[in-house]
This record gives sequence, structure tokens and C-alpha cells, in this order.
Amino acid sequence: MPVKQSVCVPILPPMDRDELYKALADIGYPAIEIWGRGNDFDGVCAAAETYGLKVVSMIGHDSLTDGLNRPENHDRIEAELRVSIDIAAERGIGGLICFSGNIVEGIEEEEAIDNTADGLRRVASYAEDKGINLNIELLNSKVDHEGYQCDCTDWGPEVVERVDSSRVKLLYDIYHMQIMEGDVIRTIGEHSGAIGHFHTAGNPGRSDLDDTQELNYAAICAAIAATDYDGYVGHEFRPKGDVLPALKQAFEVCDV
Repeated sequence: MPVKQSVCVPILPPMDRDELYKALADIGYPAIEIWGRGNDFDGVCAAAETYGLKVVSMIGHDSLTDGLNRPENHDRIEAELRVSIDIAAERGIGGLICFSGNIVEGIEEEEAIDNTADGLRRVASYAEDKGINLNIELLNSKVDHEGYQCDCTDWGPEVVERVDSSRVKLLYDIYHMQIMEGDVIRTIGEHSGAIGHFHTAGNPGRSDLDDTQELNYAAICAAIAATDYDGYVGHEFRPKGDVLPALKQAFEVCDV
């Protein structure tokens, strides 16, 4: 089966919402993604439904830099995730994005992994009951997110393994992991069971999935389709030119 594709709407330049959603549905996209619950959340979800689009992912807690690797954040993040899980379950949003946070001086790597796992474990059973994935995002610390701790696929799967929940997964961002380590297709094959969501973007530049960037997204999506993964591959890039042609081109490249 072809991979299911979605579009991360907040990264796109502003445009008429109805025009965008209708165009995405016409291209063949079944879903969109959002980041937060602000900016007319209910209106966004309702508009998406009007055009037959599902909302499949959103951020579950604050914040990217100050996250789960700090035990003093666990009470706050647990409360935020419980609210997000309830909203996601009500709206049919299958995944919530979670963050390790930036490296904390004085906390060793192993301790940081344990802290992150402990924070997710506090809410994992609630996520299981509601059928919502908690997807901890792998981000690059080299170009875009200096200091971010969960920046490689040695770190992330270790957290997932220690939590040991069917609903705690990885958000494998192909763009970010190309920057940090490459070897994308082999890594996807080895860790597909731990992945709950994918993001794309062209590298370098975090833009179109075209011939000016180095990733072979047709081959990557074929590799994803060859696994048991049944979630979404979300396009999270900034088009260099006109938005809709870039999204149509991305859809066609990944529709393998």
C-alpha cells in the first residue's frame, strides 16, 4: 500500500484556509497536521473535516527546549499531556509530539534518558486507554535546534524501550536525521516498530522534495511502505516558491 501522507500546515506561508484545504484534498492528501491548540483550533479541525481531511498530529506539551529530561518538569508535562490526550481522543488526532528538551548541565546522558522515560511513563497508560500515541521527536542539534538532546536514533529508541508502552513511539524526522546521521533507509528498517510518525523536508534547506536536495524520497517512502508501519508521513517543509505546486510534487514523489 502507498504511504499515507499529511501536510504540516503551520510551517506553510499564510494563505486562505479553505483554498488550501480544498487543494490538498484535490491533490489526494487525506490529512493535515497542526502544532498547537491555539489559532482557532476548533475552526481548523472543523474546516479540515469539511474537505474530508483528518488532523493526525499536534504538539502535546510545552516546550521543545525545556522538556522531559528535567524531572522538575514532569508534573507540568503530565498535566499538559493528559489534557492533550483528551482533546486528541475527542478529535480523532492519533499522535501527540513530545520533546526531550535541551541538554541540561550536570545531568549525564543515561540519567537524561531515564528522566525522559520516567516522564513519559507517568502518562503512558492513559495514552494507551485513549488510543493516542506519544511520539518523542528526533531533531537535529547541528543546524536547527542547538542543544536538543534527543538528536539521534540511538537516544530515541532507548527511551521507547525503557517506557515499554505500545503508545510511546518516535517521531522520525527524515530531514533532521539526515543532518545528524544519514543512513535513513537502513535505520527505518531497523526501527520501524518504534516509529509512530514521520516528517519530511529536503536537505539542505528544509524545503521542497525536489532534485536540488540530497534525499531520495521515492526510495525512502518505498522502504517505509515495505515495513508494517501504518501511520502517516507528514510533509513539514517550507516551499521555495508557490505552495500548492510544491505540495503536489511532494505528494507525487512519495506516492509509491
